Amino acid sequence: MRHIWIKRTSWALVFGLATAGIVWFAWPQPIPVDIAVIAKGAMEVTVDDEAKTSVREIYTVSAPVSGKVLRTSREAGDQVIANETIVAVMQPVTPDFHDASTHAEFLAAVAAAEAAEKFAEAELRRIAAALDFSRKELQRAQALARTDTIAVRTLDKAKLDVEVNEAALASAKALVDVRRSERASAAARLIDPSSILPQSNPDCCIQIRSPVAGRVLKIIQESETIVQAGTPLIEIGDPLDLEVVAELLSTDAVKIKIGSPVRIDGWGGVPVRGRVTRVDPAGFVKISALGIEEQRVRTWIDFADPPELWSQLGHGYRVIVNVTIWQADAVLTVPVGALFRKGNDWAVFAIRDGRARSTIVTIGQRNNRIAEVVSGLVEGDEVVLHPSDRISEGVAVSEREVLT
Repeated sequence: MRHIWIKRTSWALVFGLATAGIVWFAWPQPIPVDIAVIAKGAMEVTVDDEAKTSVREIYTVSAPVSGKVLRTSREAGDQVIANETIVAVMQPVTPDFHDASTHAEFLAAVAAAEAAEKFAEAELRRIAAALDFSRKELQRAQALARTDTIAVRTLDKAKLDVEVNEAALASAKALVDVRRSERASAAARLIDPSSILPQSNPDCCIQIRSPVAGRVLKIIQESETIVQAGTPLIEIGDPLDLEVVAELLSTDAVKIKIGSPVRIDGWGGVPVRGRVTRVDPAGFVKISALGIEEQRVRTWIDFADPPELWSQLGHGYRVIVNVTIWQADAVLTVPVGALFRKGNDWAVFAIRDGRARSTIVTIGQRNNRIAEVVSGLVEGDEVVLHPSDRISEGVAVSEREVLT
């Protein structure tokens, strides 16, 4: 009998343990979650975007005349002195080659010009002889007029002939000069380009000097070539006179004020400070990398830190700007990762007595990390970070262990 009682007791014990195990495994376990504590602290809201550096004053040296610019010995980064350093040298353009037909036309033009010159010279000699004769006639008329031998009208006619012939002589001399110039112009067209040797004398060329002191930023025309007047040749500026130009979305630019502080980083060095100096009043359309048309506004930023901190930057370098549009020292904040939408409101899962409770919150300022809590939470509250679909109203939660 005692053996039967022991056997029944053993089976009852086994059955109880099995039932307890089943209940324990079936009982809902708290879901491990990441938890954040609501606290007060400093907060700032920034407009973040890519930008590039730019030398404030860039001087583009251009060709003053049409001609051949020689290959420059300057390189980007070279130091130049205002009105002393030669940055480019230009030579006159050699004449073009011409075919046999054009050559024959030029020969005929030269012959015609020579004939016209000879005709003008002969006309000059004729008028000079007529002037010499009229002057002698005037002398005889003046001698006869003193004895009243001829009429006054005859004397006046002799004077008029001298004046007319003098004017004709001056006109003939000018015409001879014109014909000689025409002949020289026609003869210049016959110059053979192969007969013109390179001019090694620098006095024959135009030496272009740097208009300002600084460094060479860019060589636009490096090799020898023929250029027209006004063609850009070289860019010069002071690399330490840098500013930052950011092309911000117009919706962000309207929030920025002149003098707003800026943090400049993402350039490979330590973050440096800057300050907004100008926001352009006009925007422009820019196509994004995704092919979307965006309305952008150029914003100009000056460095606030000394050049020693950013002297490694150069013209056209990429940087990241963080323009502060709002900041406060003691603000109740919640991580953005804890927020989710509940209808038209923002909500979080606040932890109350070990369970997740959906709580509506009112959000003020916000950046990409934290948001200002206006109402709904108090300092010291705990909220679930990045709640998954397993988190629902009233579910038990526990803090996830962090592996170290």
